[in-house]
Amino acid sequence: MDALEVKSIAKTLGADLVGIASAEVLNAHPPDPKVPQTPDRISPHCKSVIVIASRIPVAAFRAKSSVAVQYMDMLVLRRMDKISHRLATRLEEAGHPSFVTAAQETDWDYKRASYGRLSTRHLGVEAGLGTLGLDVNILTPEYGPRVYLTGILTELELEPDGKTTEQVCIGESCSRCLHSCPTDAVEHFNLNKRACAQAAQEFGFMTSLALWEAMVDGDATRKKELIASRDMFGFWQGMLRVVGSFGDCPRCLAVCPVGNDYHAFLAKPQKVIPEKTPEKVAKAQAFKAARLAGEPVTGLSDHNKRWVGEEGYQGIVARQLKGFKAAQKKRAEDAEQPGADT
Repeated sequence: MDALEVKSIAKTLGADLVGIASAEVLNAHPPDPKVPQTPDRISPHCKSVIVIASRIPVAAFRAKSSVAVQYMDMLVLRRMDKISHRLATRLEEAGHPSFVTAAQETDWDYKRASYGRLSTRHLGVEAGLGTLGLDVNILTPEYGPRVYLTGILTELELEPDGKTTEQVCIGESCSRCLHSCPTDAVEHFNLNKRACAQAAQEFGFMTSLALWEAMVDGDATRKKELIASRDMFGFWQGMLRVVGSFGDCPRCLAVCPVGNDYHAFLAKPQKVIPEKTPEKVAKAQAFKAARLAGEPVTGLSDHNKRWVGEEGYQGIVARQLKGFKAAQKKRAEDAEQPGADT
């Protein structure tokens, strides 16, 4: 089996995007060398990592409530697990031992935060699917950040795609993710994970600990209050459907202008960002000034720039929008032709 056949199988199974990264390259370039998320820490036999992406249906970002996105996230992750498992099975049946990594996981021994054995965002960049944005979400040209990714570790050596060197994110001149963040967690190609988790994981693990501590320390009256509280219901629902405990805040995903799905369905409803403040605008302007001045930026260090895009922003979104409008115009003209389907 070669790379083209593997990608064809993945697409047939339902993957929206597929890329291949070399395990050797991933081992040589860990996101954080102090706590390396590398294939060789999982299996010394891995030769390649097949990265698949599943898009989040855009209608969820047009809904009035974020609950639509929260539930859709879980459905997308489940579907992606099935696709990747079936692909791994096909590879193994062909004589190439392969297994799937969890798309979203935390290894407590690495860092006590959302930090798994592999970073799927970095896998996606190394597999040529996109680059990291200002908020360090991966941005794909096709769907912006509105995707989930997972990796299949295989002992089959496949031709890698090679990472994207052009920065997909518009960057500081856009800063829509920064403007929309309800907890102001977006930094300069970096993210304050604790601040992000306040909105993204309202009923996640760390916040649940506070509830249980209050339960343990509280008297009988306080325990009854907590049992009947909104927080208790939120944690119960989170365990049942994941809603509220993961992917709770979709704002940076919804407002990102990268992707044809944004141009087609989100540009109008997401044009205005209610969370935008003068303070956030000033923060973005300071980021832009620092980059133009060549000041040291942690998120754009020689190490991190690898995943942001060494070439910088070259206008990919503008080119994409131009092509999208041209395609729309052609469809409209074709529809007006005699004999066109109605």
